[in-house]
Amino acid sequence: MVVLVPVGSLEQHGPHLPLATDTMIADAVAHGAADRLLAAGVPVVVAPAIGYGASGEHEDFPGTISIGHAALRLLVVECARSACRWATGVVFVNGHGGNVAALQDAVDQLRREGRQVIWHACVPPHGDAHAGRTETSLVWHLAPGAVAGDRAEAGARAPLPELMLRLRRDGVRAVAPNGVLGDPTDASSHEGELLLARLVDDLVAVVRDVHPWT
Repeated sequence: MVVLVPVGSLEQHGPHLPLATDTMIADAVAHGAADRLLAAGVPVVVAPAIGYGASGEHEDFPGTISIGHAALRLLVVECARSACRWATGVVFVNGHGGNVAALQDAVDQLRREGRQVIWHACVPPHGDAHAGRTETSLVWHLAPGAVAGDRAEAGARAPLPELMLRLRRDGVRAVAPNGVLGDPTDASSHEGELLLARLVDDLVAVVRDVHPWT
């Protein structure tokens, strides 16, 4: 039995998306992949999502609650240790880029302990970074009522590598006062449907690669 654990965040996503955007996406990808895998005979379950993440760069926006890297790392380690008492493997399905360092450290430790644990990022190819066209399209497909489309506006549109140093040093507001990295104004539910299908395909492929765990 493989356990898929969605990991997200509770953080601002501009003036138009819900705080739980990352969690919603990770959860949808995990459930979509589980449906496909179960139909193919792969024993898999989806755990309730971890809805808080490491979101320190967003903390000066109201609504953001971050538990930081150390707490997230510990939470991931203890969740996997417990699940691995009865499961053959655990896949953490990550929807928030700020969680990567904690997940990498946690999974490295768990694998050193001999546990079959990996993490997987929900990252569409050529997507923008935060609350832009990519995430807005996905949420529009998943929960159209949660998108305030009339409030969608472009934010910082420079490539993420150009922004990363300042983001880490000064936070998102210093780079994008509206909290958006990208341009959500041309997002669509149809694009979100296509993006979700691609993300589900990617996760299915990853789990099938580790199917010998079962």
